[in-house]
Amino acid sequence: MSNNFNFTIKSISLDENYHPSNSTRITTNFANLARGDSRRENLSNALKMIDNNFNALADWDNPKGDRYSVELEIVSVDMDIERDGQAFPSIEVLKTNIIDHKNNQRIEGIVGNNFSSYVRDYDFSVLLLQHNKDKEKFTIPSNFGDLHGNLFKCFINSDVYKNNFKKLPVICLSVSDNKIYQRTENQHPILGHEYLPNESSLTEQYFKKMGLQVRYFMPANSVAPLAFYFFGDLLSDYTNLELISTISTMGTFQKIYRPEIYNANATAGKCYQPNLKNLDHSLTQIVYDREERSQLAIAQGKFAEEHFINPYQTVLEQWSANYA
Repeated sequence: MSNNFNFTIKSISLDENYHPSNSTRITTNFANLARGDSRRENLSNALKMIDNNFNALADWDNPKGDRYSVELEIVSVDMDIERDGQAFPSIEVLKTNIIDHKNNQRIEGIVGNNFSSYVRDYDFSVLLLQHNKDKEKFTIPSNFGDLHGNLFKCFINSDVYKNNFKKLPVICLSVSDNKIYQRTENQHPILGHEYLPNESSLTEQYFKKMGLQVRYFMPANSVAPLAFYFFGDLLSDYTNLELISTISTMGTFQKIYRPEIYNANATAGKCYQPNLKNLDHSLTQIVYDREERSQLAIAQGKFAEEHFINPYQTVLEQWSANYA
């Protein structure tokens, strides 16, 4: 039944002139920046931070720290279940491209990075809340994340994905503030020190159903580890510049959205627990409303329920149960 779904891809540049489309989740990192009176300044400052972070990590043959810049594409994936032209905005990710000004070369980066999904909003902000309503103990539905995971794998295995992208995606997220991370002796020249969590998180389990495994690394010039979700071998499947494009892009977004963790004034030690109440941090000069973002996640989850889950529930459940 996986062939019944029709995926289409659209892309748009994320630059100072970017305006979110009507189908873009407005809680998405880049879309949240592109709103309000400060939208152009927000985007300009964020893009400069990304370039500066990239050059700081790619410092070989780069004496002035200005050899590279990063171009970002917003990749939107629509899914037409019944092939009747009624497409639903299923996934939105970022693709990095690296500009080498010394060699006048444009280098393809990594697709993924940021990950946006209406169905994930539904799972976490609607389904999970409904499942635990009036219950004394928090539990997770047995099939939690199955549909979303199968939809994602279906897209990754589709001809549409393979015809548009050379490598599998890497998604980079913040660490969990209710887990403890222990630094190991393993150190990668680009990704930095590896950390191990004391236990698995719900996010890890959710992304595992998408076919993704996770490793935690703290790159140079960072103050906290990042979570890298990937297929295959993260350390061998991607070049140094590809990895740096993801680190610089998502490290910048995390400094903006999680300054208590990623713009803290103290670097994570050997044993580290993130703290969103940490007062010893610096703010970027970029406007961001975190409370609004949390409220909108519920609204977007209900949008997915109304326009995707409920209308196609029977078809989706049958398909997911038989997907392999």
